[in-house]
Amino acid sequence: MSQLLAIDPEFEARCPPLTDEEYQQLEENILEEGLVLMPIIIWNNTIVDGHNRYKIAMGNPGVEFRTHEKFFDSRYQALSWICKNQLGRRNLTPQQKKYLIGQRYKAEKEMHGGDRKSENVKSTDQNDPLISTSHATRARIAEETHTSEGYVQRAEYYADGVDAAEEVLPGIRDDLLVGKYKPKETEVAAIARASPIDRKELAEQLRLTKDDKDKASATQSSGKHRRQDYQEIETAYEELKKQDKKVSEDDALDSLRAAVRTMIRVCNNFIENFPRLVTEQAYKHKLVEIMQEAKSYIKELEGDAK
Repeated sequence: MSQLLAIDPEFEARCPPLTDEEYQQLEENILEEGLVLMPIIIWNNTIVDGHNRYKIAMGNPGVEFRTHEKFFDSRYQALSWICKNQLGRRNLTPQQKKYLIGQRYKAEKEMHGGDRKSENVKSTDQNDPLISTSHATRARIAEETHTSEGYVQRAEYYADGVDAAEEVLPGIRDDLLVGKYKPKETEVAAIARASPIDRKELAEQLRLTKDDKDKASATQSSGKHRRQDYQEIETAYEELKKQDKKVSEDDALDSLRAAVRTMIRVCNNFIENFPRLVTEQAYKHKLVEIMQEAKSYIKELEGDAK
């Protein structure tokens, strides 16, 4: 008799789905053998790898399967393992790879205590253990996945956006990750930062092709959103000033964090719309020169913090 196993929706969502053809081929192979050759990996009787094999076995009485138990210290460690395991697949799309790296980074940060957004212990001090750990985690994942720290950070924003879109438009996650729709990375990431009432509309726009967007909003929507990008930086501080005197340094840091992320999105929008800024050396040199102002400012802050 086959063992009854639990399926955790979050665990399963970290496993890129098979195409119809791949699923059919897997089922044919299993039925031909009469059993599932590869063991189904479990943790506390919950599947962490082998969801499709399990479903095929349960749908075909008489097909047996084996299990292999993994031991994790926490749910986040299990999520990290799932992401790392799936990243070993050879047929991942660029979107699936980015999503998995982003989810792995999120899980491993939580393994070390998360970002403490709700605690009154935030700090910009480079010696803060949590900030140092987060940086070390990002650097390690970048090295192991042959990417960069910037890529890992953007992957987290992308993963958040994909999940936010899935919450309001079930099924769109798989469509995005297999490349059925190919919106800009910043458009996906923006959904997680949008207000709940705007998320569904933004998620639906991810399904639009470039021609659809050109016909519908070439002059209106893109201009409006770009202006919003600029305004968000100003609004973050203006809204803070309007609040009562109970506003704390922690609240200020939250607003600053949002402003920095908006600035990054604005920069990415310019680069995406004007690719010569990075492909032509003369423009790239000027771009780097401009961004040096931010780098100099950070160095100045680091000096003040010592």
